[in-house]
Amino acid sequence: MTEDDAVDDELLTIGSFAARARLSAKALRLYDRLGLLAPAHVDELSGYRYYRADQIERARLVALLRQLDMPLARVAEVVEAPDGAAAADRLAAYWADVEARVAGQRTLAEYLRGRLSGRSSEMNGKFVVETVDVPEQVLITETRHVLAGELPAWIGASLGRLEEAAKECGGIVAAPFVVYHAEVSMESDGPAESCVPVADEAAARAWVAKQNRARNTKVRVEAAHRLAYTRISKAQVAHPQILAAFEAVEGWIPEQGLWQAGPCREVYFADWDAAGAEDPVCDVAFPVK
Repeated sequence: MTEDDAVDDELLTIGSFAARARLSAKALRLYDRLGLLAPAHVDELSGYRYYRADQIERARLVALLRQLDMPLARVAEVVEAPDGAAAADRLAAYWADVEARVAGQRTLAEYLRGRLSGRSSEMNGKFVVETVDVPEQVLITETRHVLAGELPAWIGASLGRLEEAAKECGGIVAAPFVVYHAEVSMESDGPAESCVPVADEAAARAWVAKQNRARNTKVRVEAAHRLAYTRISKAQVAHPQILAAFEAVEGWIPEQGLWQAGPCREVYFADWDAAGAEDPVCDVAFPVK
């Protein structure tokens, strides 16, 4: 018997199954290796793979999902869903993620076109940059190496943990902020440091002493300093819109005869959840001298 013959009335050889599923035998072997579509039977002596006719629909579904550039783990979630409605929901969730990513890439492309066409000064001119003097502050902080895709979720979670901890440290005395000690992008992971100013240094040090070191929490006293900053809306906080704000402040600093005296930061002074897209929520800032 050849590999292209049917073994019995129910099983099809990989060649026959591939033809009916309109896929290649190579693709079927790949799906088997990845655990997405296992043969119904593998001959122990010859190693030939055999499939059932009722596996054709799953084979076609896997192929179509892969045409959406769906990662293998997400393909498995869809094809293993308990019913069609659940599978459709999982596909919808994946596609929402794709559309959000494409929207961000579209905005980044527009931003880059502006830079490449020499319109950076025009774009930067839309931001009002000012300075503010900040007194010495006692900070409880959490530091992490994090990529851009993970950053929003980590900022929200880490500031939430620190704000809760501030109750043991005399309370919050100024707006929380995030310091970028090195670039955070899709290739560079910082680190970033979430900071919450608190009232009681001794209580803060006692709190840190009780913490799990895995979160890299600490207390530090930040000396009084001056910040150059621009205020942005909730919509502008999203990457890459926020890049234009950082560049506007960076460009303004030397024009005023100042220089950068520390790493950049984002100061979150508003209730993020309650704010609308156009409401001011954040200051993009650099310490200056």
